[in-house]
Amino acid sequence: MPRKLSRLGISIVCCGALIAPAPALARSDGGSPVPPPPKDAVETGYGGAVASVSPYATQIGIDVLKDGGNAVDAAVATAAALGVVEPFSAGIGGGGFFVYYDARTHKVSTIDGRETGPQAFTSTVFIDPATGQPLPFDQAVNSGLSVGVPGTLMTWQQALDHWGTRSLADSLEPAADLAERGFTVTGDFNAGIATNEQRFSDIIPTAQLYLPGGQVPTLGSVFRNPDLAATYQLIAHQGIGAFYGGVLGTEIAQTAQHPPVSPSSDRFFRPGVITAADIAGYTAPLTAPTHVSYDGLDVYSMGPPSSGGTTVGEALNILAALEKSGWKFSDATEADQVASLQAYLEASRVAFADRNRWVADPAFENVPTAGLLSPAYAASRACLISPTSTLVSPVAPGDPTHPSTTCTAATTQTPDTDTEGLSTTHLVVTDRWGNVVSYTLTIEQTGGSALTVPHRGFLLNNEMTDFDFTPIHPPAPDPNLPAAGKRPRSSMAPTIVLRDGRPLLAVGSPGGASIITTVLQILFNRLDLGMSLPQAIAAPRISQRDSSTTQAESAFLSSPLDPALTGLGQSFVPAPPVFTTAPELGAATGLEFLGHGEVLAAAEPTRRFGGSAMVVDPGR
Repeated sequence: MPRKLSRLGISIVCCGALIAPAPALARSDGGSPVPPPPKDAVETGYGGAVASVSPYATQIGIDVLKDGGNAVDAAVATAAALGVVEPFSAGIGGGGFFVYYDARTHKVSTIDGRETGPQAFTSTVFIDPATGQPLPFDQAVNSGLSVGVPGTLMTWQQALDHWGTRSLADSLEPAADLAERGFTVTGDFNAGIATNEQRFSDIIPTAQLYLPGGQVPTLGSVFRNPDLAATYQLIAHQGIGAFYGGVLGTEIAQTAQHPPVSPSSDRFFRPGVITAADIAGYTAPLTAPTHVSYDGLDVYSMGPPSSGGTTVGEALNILAALEKSGWKFSDATEADQVASLQAYLEASRVAFADRNRWVADPAFENVPTAGLLSPAYAASRACLISPTSTLVSPVAPGDPTHPSTTCTAATTQTPDTDTEGLSTTHLVVTDRWGNVVSYTLTIEQTGGSALTVPHRGFLLNNEMTDFDFTPIHPPAPDPNLPAAGKRPRSSMAPTIVLRDGRPLLAVGSPGGASIITTVLQILFNRLDLGMSLPQAIAAPRISQRDSSTTQAESAFLSSPLDPALTGLGQSFVPAPPVFTTAPELGAATGLEFLGHGEVLAAAEPTRRFGGSAMVVDPGR
């Protein structure tokens, strides 16, 4: 694909003044739009595979693999393309967590690309000084105050530096071409704008980009984003220094500090406190993955500040303890399914109680990761669970630093308020050499903060709302209060499962706090209930997060399992809709390694309009 750097307008700094970008030629003649690739939810083959929410992004990743790139090269290129076609869930204005398996060393490594709090942040930053009360959540989301220091671009550079074979410029090129030429508007893209139409219309550059002529782009129309193409090409020319310490960082800070609100808007966008210096000082460190052994398999995921790995890991350990005590997990009969789901729900309930109390940014808090993932601690929590009755939520957290020897389950006084955005996206990649990437990235809420950086074509995150605004369970300490440089707790759970040191599964999902239960249920479906990976992904989902009610999808609510589990004390409510009116939980993608170089790639068949799975070679 030929380079187009000379065709695109690029911002420069001259004599201390910020020069606005020249209009890209793509505004008038971006070339013929990129035709929609074929879209399949499942493919099996050889030579590498990619699965994501979008066939455009998946195809770009496959093209990189076919051209000799490895899994990391393809993952970065796929993620950059998602910033074009799924900009309401991910992009360089956000962050995420990157999990990588190295086929040569058989080692799993992780990159923490989570956003950080600006240096002006304090524990009371989300308290309204006029009232002394927490800001209404809607006011916090729609604000510059919710914008944290983005980590996605630094994550891409870190991954390429450590394990990639291509430059960041090469990895950005296909996505820049896609943004310049344009793509066909699909159901998820249309819905992402439609659900945000009111607040997008309040921000001048957001409305100009995503509501051309004041209208939501129609299905089947062509959408171009030449500003984002120019931004990617600027980064290709200047490197990530253009973002971290350069003109882009300055513009991000200016946008958050002075939200470009339309004069006709009656919505108050609270100004942010993020600075260019905050952005210049960002790091995306390599961190240790979480690890548990489950049925002889090694399950690796993301450690704190994400709670995904610790909570999925603790729940798996609890399930293992239940199985050791005599529980049998099977879907052979309806009674077997009820018993198995009771175990899954209660293991998740208890693990979430511990997650809410203990998990936060380990640079600021003493997070007992080893204790939370200890089989002995899990056994002390598993004894609370009964096959014939349901625990009352909120369940009191345990103390993994001093595990209890009793099985009393007092409740806490105040339930946790779940405010994590349901957006986010996940991709999985493997290459011909057997390297694997499981990568979850986000801008938090669908549409993030609604703030588009003028002339740059990307939205800014609202990740700072993942901090607790006030302590959840006073007088117990709350580890997830805001602080300068601190990373808010996340639920992202990009996961890789090994068997005898070799990959067996890679999986992950969006969905806010329900990411944890989605990944856990997929693993439970595949490893314990005998489903194939596509069946495990497609199966109806239920999500218990230490709440008095369990969120459920329609297919579950209309099944006989609902009343059967209700008879044990469970209580089900419809999950919140995301892009449609249907209750949905997550939008997973996964890989299964079948042996002899064959891999199965799987995405959602229907959730969020269905995902895209491709392989390099469908047959030898």
